[in-house]
Amino acid sequence: MTGFLQNDPLDDAPELGRNLTQGMLNVLGQAIVVGDYEGRPFPTEAELTKQHGVSRSVTREAVKMLTAKGLLHARPRRGTSIQPTSQWNLFDTDVLRWMLERKLSSDLLRQFNQLRVAIEPEAAALAAQFAGPVEREAITVGLERMVAAEQGLDDPLAADLAFHIAVLRGSRNPFYQQFRDVVSTALRTSIRFTNRIKGRTASIRDHAAVRDAIDRGDADAARVAMRRLIDDVLILLEDMERRDGKTVA
Repeated sequence: MTGFLQNDPLDDAPELGRNLTQGMLNVLGQAIVVGDYEGRPFPTEAELTKQHGVSRSVTREAVKMLTAKGLLHARPRRGTSIQPTSQWNLFDTDVLRWMLERKLSSDLLRQFNQLRVAIEPEAAALAAQFAGPVEREAITVGLERMVAAEQGLDDPLAADLAFHIAVLRGSRNPFYQQFRDVVSTALRTSIRFTNRIKGRTASIRDHAAVRDAIDRGDADAARVAMRRLIDDVLILLEDMERRDGKTVA
């Protein structure tokens, strides 16, 4: 893995320091997730500093952030080691993004959509019960953006995301709303790959069924309609596995 920055006399300036730290965080995080350090010790702080051409303070902060995300573990006199995947904070959007940026497997896509089953149908049911005019309008706007995207007037991925995020917000439940960044990060990849497999964008009719149920205040119908959307993805993944094996290029 090559360095990404050269030493700069200004690299400890507050603003530049934050940028360098984020850059170092991304390079190291991606390297850990894709397995670049597999079978060998994680480099020392001095080695990382020399390899990437940054100050020790930048390296130390990046390692501290990776430790907080569960990727690294520091032990006195034993150095820093990479944690097993089971210890990673998968709800951290950086960790999730690094996992989704690597070569994807259908296992990972399926596991994410299984998580969606536990979240989004219930969020839709809550939105049917508690969403106010502003939240309902946002859901409708998301659907209208999807219609516009089919006509080439909006971005299909951004429009689909806007709809799903609006449903989460419509639940008026702060715990469901906290899943906004996780759903946005992971759904971005899931939608891209499943749409590529289907050869078309998401079904406007199926999304409209969710919106209509929410507008009617029908919690059961909203739950079923959202579950149908996600089940469609899970069935698609199962078909893909049977046809092509488990790896998504």
